[in-house]
Amino acid sequence: MAEPDTRRSRNLVHTDPTDVTLQDALNALADPVRRSILRECAGEPDFSRACGTFDPPVSKATASHHFAVLRAAGLLEQVDKGARRLNRLRQTEFDARFPGLLALVLTEGTPPRTGPAADTGRPPQADGAGSKAGPRVITWPSSTPRDP
Repeated sequence: MAEPDTRRSRNLVHTDPTDVTLQDALNALADPVRRSILRECAGEPDFSRACGTFDPPVSKATASHHFAVLRAAGLLEQVDKGARRLNRLRQTEFDARFPGLLALVLTEGTPPRTGPAADTGRPPQADGAGSKAGPRVITWPSSTPRDP
């Protein structure tokens, strides 16, 4: 049985991620509170986490604003279930629009991989060059002339 349409739920506007500009996405992801909300949503099943169960370091009104910004940027989908507003991270849809961007946010704060399996983004050095070299020292020519 479908939930009755309430005035509160009719005010929910969900932006399709394909309609979001890169600037809007970056603006939404710029705030650390919003990024923490996304990371918490990523670890939960769809529509299992209500807005009131988050504990951001901001007032309730400011938290509501953050949820609205995330919804407007196509990052969250919300449904009202009784007095609770449940959230779903729109990861698949957002990744289709901005591949890799959300992954950066979701892995923020995790320690970088180390060891031989870590991908440094650089080709391996076959001769060991640069592996144990100290800092590179650059000397500038003297501006005073030398005696012959």
